[in-house]
Formats: sequence, C-alpha cells, structure tokens
Amino acid sequence: MDRKVRVAQYGCGKMSVFLMRYLVEHGAELVAAFDINEKVIGKDVGEIAGIAPLGVKVSNAADADAVIKETRPDVGVIATMSTMADVEGAFTVFAQNGVNAISTCEESLFPWNSSPEITKRLDELAKKNNCTLAGSGYPDMYWGVLIDVLAGSMHKITRIKGSSSYNVEDYGIALAKGHGAGLSLEEFEKEIGAFNDLPYKEISEKIESGAYPPPYMWNQNGWLCSRMGLTITNQTQRCVPHTWKEDLYSSTLDMTIKAGDATGMSAVVITETAEGITFETECIGKVYGPSEFDKNEWTLIGEPDTNIVVSRPATVELTCANLVNRIPQLIMSPAGFYTTEKMPNNVYMSKPMNEYVK
Repeated sequence: MDRKVRVAQYGCGKMSVFLMRYLVEHGAELVAAFDINEKVIGKDVGEIAGIAPLGVKVSNAADADAVIKETRPDVGVIATMSTMADVEGAFTVFAQNGVNAISTCEESLFPWNSSPEITKRLDELAKKNNCTLAGSGYPDMYWGVLIDVLAGSMHKITRIKGSSSYNVEDYGIALAKGHGAGLSLEEFEKEIGAFNDLPYKEISEKIESGAYPPPYMWNQNGWLCSRMGLTITNQTQRCVPHTWKEDLYSSTLDMTIKAGDATGMSAVVITETAEGITFETECIGKVYGPSEFDKNEWTLIGEPDTNIVVSRPATVELTCANLVNRIPQLIMSPAGFYTTEKMPNNVYMSKPMNEYVK
C-alpha cells in the first residue's frame, strides 16, 4: 500500500491506550475514534494514548456510521467487550461500510462454535461489502499459533494441556463480571457453575443460543482443532470459583470482594478429537491477590513430551501488539468473517504498516 493505513478505533478504554499508540508508532493513521462514555467523548485520541495530540477527537459511538462514511478508514479496531453479542453492532457498522474490522473480543477469535448465527450474519454482510472481519489478541498467539508451531516439532501427540492466568483488573468491568468476580459462592454456583459437566450437545446448544457465555478455551480449542485439521467428537467445560483469604479491593468493580467470595474463576475445557488428540485447557481470570501474577504454560504429551512456560507475560500489551500486527493480514484476507487460524503467522513490523500490505 503506497499510503498510510487509515484506522478507526472503536472503544477508548483501557486497551485503547496501547492499541492507539501502537498503531501510530507502526505508521498507521488514526482518523476516527468512538466511545459511549461521556467522560471520553470529545477528547483528543493522543491524550488518551499518552502521545502528542493528533487532532482526532473521540466521537459518540451513536454517530459511528456517519463518521465512518466521512473519514473512510481501511480498518476498524474494536476494543469494547468480550462476547459476539456485545460486539455485533460494532462489527456491523464497519461491515456495512465495507471497512475491515478486527476485535480484541475473546469470543471473536473463533466464534463459529459458540455464536454461529451472529457470525453467519456478519460473514454474509462482510462478503456482500467486500471486507474482512476477525478477532485477535493474546490468545491468538500464546494459546494458538505458539502451540501449533510447537506441535509441528512433535513426532506424536496424544494430549495437549494448557493453563493461562490473567488479572481481570486489566481488562474492564465486563470481563471481570463475566468471570464471576465479586459473587458469593452461592451466587457463582447459580449463575455460572450450574452449567458444569453438561453433555456436549446440551452445553453446545446453551452456548450457541446465548443462554451461557462460552469459556474462552471453548473457542480456543475450536481454533486449535481447525488449525491442526482435527475433528471434535466431544467437548465439556467446568467453571470453578477462585477465592482469596483476605478482603480484596477491585478498582474495576469499585467494590471490596470479601474474603471467601469469588475473585474470579478457572474454566477448564476438555476436547476430544477423532484423530486421538485430547485438549485439556484452562484459563484463570480473577482479581489478583498481592502475590499473584500472570502465567502461561503448555505441555504437549506424546513423543517427545514438550513443555513451554511464558513467565509473567504482559497480557494486555501482548494482546494489543498481536492485534496490531495482524492488520496487514486482515486487509489481505478473503472477505467474510475470516478467523486467524487461516491466516499466516504474524511477523514483526520493522517498517511502516502499509509496507506489509501487498
């Protein structure tokens, strides 16, 4: 591309601070930004990102359609909430205008196995208007591409076990509530734990109908199976609360979580495949106690056994950097809702972003 990639930022909260700075530092041009928060609307995006003013002010998300038509971005970056139901509207306003869009929404990484109707609508709209939609972020690389690359070094694999932990304080109120942070154990069991150990068909129906949000590894295992050419025969999930021995204050929830109440949860998804490989993957999202920190550990069991640990990963920054690095591939991918397991691996952009768009 012989000009800068033009980008519109949708959602100007915690994640956008990094996203917008990374975009600018990689040579993209921010042409618009949107939010629903009155405290943010009207601010220069440079002020939010901690860089010099850019002369682009945050618009009300209600005006996104008109602003997109006026500014004509190449890409929309969506950083709002965590489910496809939450971000369908943002994806739609970009797709209606023929603008490629990519989201940090965890479910958007591989939504075909959790929100097929929403994904199908967006896929058809994107194809109609010749643009590409996708999800990316930390899971794309550290729960996906990294594991696939390691698998390529194995002679035989029978089981893949993964565990990743992150502080819900870093991601906003929607994610914290989705992990049950602040609930009593009785409330957690009623709202989240009641769906544990349901048969594959039944839990799939509840997830696909929207009655129950999928644990992140539900989508991640789908991504991995698609990437590795595996056929899922059975899948189960179990969500269990985490607690802390003392009261913990959550700035995101603006409340003190009482000792013994849920600070978050561990979601374990077990996926069996026709090819004989079983996935046992766990994501742990919670309000951290003073001694807790992020972790990411995966073990591939077979010949030979292989283990990798990413020590104290900066999950927020890596989420944003991985998504920004995906943008050239997003622009060059086929129209539709095109999930990233079908894309080439990310590369480090040592040159301006537009030079990677062929």
